Amino acid sequence: MKTLKTETIYNGRVFDVTLDTIREGEHEYTREIIVHKGSAVIMPVFDDGTIALVRQYRHAAGKYLLELPAGTLNEGEDPGVGARRELEEEIGVVAEKIEKLCEFYVSPGFLTEKMHLFTASGLTETAQNLDDDEFVEVELYSMTELTEMIRSGEIEDAKTIVGVTLLASGWPSATKNTR
Repeated sequence: MKTLKTETIYNGRVFDVTLDTIREGEHEYTREIIVHKGSAVIMPVFDDGTIALVRQYRHAAGKYLLELPAGTLNEGEDPGVGARRELEEEIGVVAEKIEKLCEFYVSPGFLTEKMHLFTASGLTETAQNLDDDEFVEVELYSMTELTEMIRSGEIEDAKTIVGVTLLASGWPSATKNTR
């Protein structure tokens, strides 16, 4: 596989769009690619085992979704630093400890975004510091409630489903307060 040409067709605040011409063996084709810096996702686990999610309107989905807090990384930003930033901005807490669960591509057929998923524990309340265009409601749930909400279809956000499912399955082994 060889990229023959990349043409930027849109430059945006959060992402860019390119049109790439690719040769794979004898075949040549084009792909529209959304170029994104990546994002940090944080699962705040309180001492009582509850987990904080945010409910916010997602225009592309056309409705309010319940999600783990997350945000776009700044250029060259360490994902752990971004996770700590988003934790305080959206939930209004700082963490004594964060632990990386995994990283994954959101939709690799057309999007370069890689999400870095962390858990946070040893939480201390500070204050939310939302962006001007962020309107979120913080909600706390037990792991049992969250897994049932995934089963029932109430939680539809992929990063939240991945995070809750991994933690509920015992990955990593540090799930002592999430049952």
